[in-house]
Amino acid sequence: MKKIFLLIIIFQHFFQLNAQTNSIQHIAFQPEEKITYKIFYSVIGMYVNAGSATFTMSNTKLGDADVYHAVGEGATNPKYDWIFKVRDRYETYLSVSDLYPVKFIRNVNEGKYSRYEEITFNRQTNTAVTKNGVYKVPVNVQDVISTMYYTRNIDYTQYKPGDKIAFNMFLGDKVYNLYIHYIGKEVIKTRYGKFNTIKLKPLVIKEGVFTDGEKMTVWISDDNNHIPVRIESPVSVGSIKIDLVHYENLKYTLTALY
Repeated sequence: MKKIFLLIIIFQHFFQLNAQTNSIQHIAFQPEEKITYKIFYSVIGMYVNAGSATFTMSNTKLGDADVYHAVGEGATNPKYDWIFKVRDRYETYLSVSDLYPVKFIRNVNEGKYSRYEEITFNRQTNTAVTKNGVYKVPVNVQDVISTMYYTRNIDYTQYKPGDKIAFNMFLGDKVYNLYIHYIGKEVIKTRYGKFNTIKLKPLVIKEGVFTDGEKMTVWISDDNNHIPVRIESPVSVGSIKIDLVHYENLKYTLTALY
């Protein structure tokens, strides 16, 4: 479950930059937005409701600075807590001027395992500070949650099928050079109806039950919101599917749905 939740986080959002500058051309979210997903697991061809994940956005202050506060929370289905209980919370604080991460927090409780960590990003020195030390990072580095918002704000009209969109992410005291493979456009059926979507395959870090490579597929709404509608991926045993089940206060009308 914890790896499935991390999977959603890694692929929920992104912010568009103008070429190599820090000029934001489009912001796909607004404060008070809330998006909820159901996580399904299949091992013999039948999907079971294994858990849920919710993402919210708000305005706040970090010291004297105005920031966006994005929170992702994941939990196992209560009926399966006796097998393995998960209650995870991930947070990021984004600069309102350019949407780069200022601070990242991870607070996870998974069975008997718990972990709390913070990362502070220093834009002047291009460093990430954790309890384990100070690490040099690229100028435009992302954390796990800010990476979500980065994906949502990419202007996909600038790309053609087969293109790869590169980015850097700091996770576990390491910098990863990753990319998103733009596959094209596709119509999919969901509980809400049909969606016009943009189909993507991210390069995945080898983590737990997930193998590295482009085995994951993500469909985001083909409109100004670019919210993930569905994520599918094989795992070491079986497969998972993550579906959008609820949304509130989107910045734009969800025109991809019909």
